[in-house]
Amino acid sequence: MSDKPMKTATKIVSLGRDKKYSMGVINPPVFRASTIVFDSMEQMRHAARHKHNGEMFYGRRGTPTHFSFQAAIAELEGGVGTALYPSGAAAISAALLSFLKAGDHLLMVDSVYEPTRDLCDKVLKGYGIETSYYDPLIGAGIAELIRPNTKVLFLESPGSITMEVQDVPTLARIAHEHGLTVMLDNTWASPINCRPFEMGVDISIQAATKYIVGHSDVMMGTATANAGHWDQLREHSYLLGQTTSPDDVYLAARGLRTLGIRLAQQDKNARTIADWLLTRPELDHLRHPAYPSCPGHEFFERDFSGGNGLFSFVLKDGSNAALEAFVEGMEHFKMGFSWGGYESLILAITGIDRIRSATRWDSSKPLIRLHIGLEDPEDLIADLTAAFERYNAVMGR
Repeated sequence: MSDKPMKTATKIVSLGRDKKYSMGVINPPVFRASTIVFDSMEQMRHAARHKHNGEMFYGRRGTPTHFSFQAAIAELEGGVGTALYPSGAAAISAALLSFLKAGDHLLMVDSVYEPTRDLCDKVLKGYGIETSYYDPLIGAGIAELIRPNTKVLFLESPGSITMEVQDVPTLARIAHEHGLTVMLDNTWASPINCRPFEMGVDISIQAATKYIVGHSDVMMGTATANAGHWDQLREHSYLLGQTTSPDDVYLAARGLRTLGIRLAQQDKNARTIADWLLTRPELDHLRHPAYPSCPGHEFFERDFSGGNGLFSFVLKDGSNAALEAFVEGMEHFKMGFSWGGYESLILAITGIDRIRSATRWDSSKPLIRLHIGLEDPEDLIADLTAAFERYNAVMGR
């Protein structure tokens, strides 16, 4: 057998298909289980001793369906173990609660996914955990915000909606100098477009709902940890009652097998749309990490191996009525939350200034977020062309 490391495309197809999980079939079967029965006390003791090593012990600990998928995600992201959750939000909350307690201080990026901010402000606050928000582009300045009781630095790169790319290696290095645990919401990159543990991240979180599943039909989250954090993350998540359906895990594992080609095509489609948007006179600027106008673009160039279909753009001006005219009446773009599926989505984002506390946002310039799917870009451009016509009609142009 060759000692040459597998390329990413081969890993996506091959990982998690060990015969101990798959029983020799191509896809590991769906094992539905709560109670696992044993023939002897010694067999039960053996299972208890090896419950963290792929041994069936109790349904909430997982079955071969879970173990195979966890092994694949852990190796793709570069960690030692992966915990599964019923949603991306559950993965974030469980990871934070695994490493924070009353009296602790959390540093949270200001551009974070809105439900994460709500968790901090409405739940963690009630538990006696204080949160401070920081500018996603703060870089080495993060050192000035670290307190004696700061325990966790949380990153999301690129940022939710506004797409700021963070200097993860610098932030992680400084955090570790002060003994902090570094967590990253790595959903945008998926498990294949950046290497979080090589950049100093301790726990990498995915909303597997998005690109891993890839078909808009399963809610799931993952949190992958390095050796120093895996045992605590795994045990606290178990004690918090986190578990996932084997049927959902099966669908996520099946989605994983086409992740590379889907991301590559959606990245290509998105750049075609972005290039076209640059020709529009209504455009103020693009917020696509692969383009220089996106804050932190230089870190994308350094740290990422590819893009995807999700980006935003900012218009020079607009009104609520014009925004409604833009997003309503689309033929191919659907209006809805989430992203990562094969379909194109559109959202007009308002009120960003209300969910920022460490940075300022100019809400006079409307922001529209696109998720570019697998449709032909020419059809999507035609759809957007009609949207701009409706928008300009309302604006009186």
